[in-house]
Amino acid sequence: MGITDLFSDFLSSLTFTEAHAEAPSEEKNESSEESNDEGKDDEDKEDDAGGDQGEEEEEEEEEEEPEDVKPKLEEECANSKQCAPFKHHFDECVERVTEASEHADGKKGPHEDCVEEFFHLAHCANQCAAPKLWAQLK
Repeated sequence: MGITDLFSDFLSSLTFTEAHAEAPSEEKNESSEESNDEGKDDEDKEDDAGGDQGEEEEEEEEEEEPEDVKPKLEEECANSKQCAPFKHHFDECVERVTEASEHADGKKGPHEDCVEEFFHLAHCANQCAAPKLWAQLK
């Protein structure tokens, strides 16, 4: 017995059978709904509809999350004096790249991107924003 036989036997022992259910016919569903509706009073129907709306409103209130202040803090830090050199290098790079792409005219030369400058700026903004963020979260 080889190792592949061992694994195939092991996998075959772990297989699960699939359960298939038949959907009830549409005619039966419609007739059962009509019979259920006939048995209810008009007041019961109104109470059911009002109860559903109240539950939905409660769920919406619970699901609201507070606004994330991190992007705002990072943007402020990126424009601050602390990160000014990194922002200056990033802006210069963006200008160079956009100018080169406009005047490329099919030239096949080295293509520059500003990934390194962006990461330097993002790192500076994160380092600046972190203490402010933690102070607001406490």
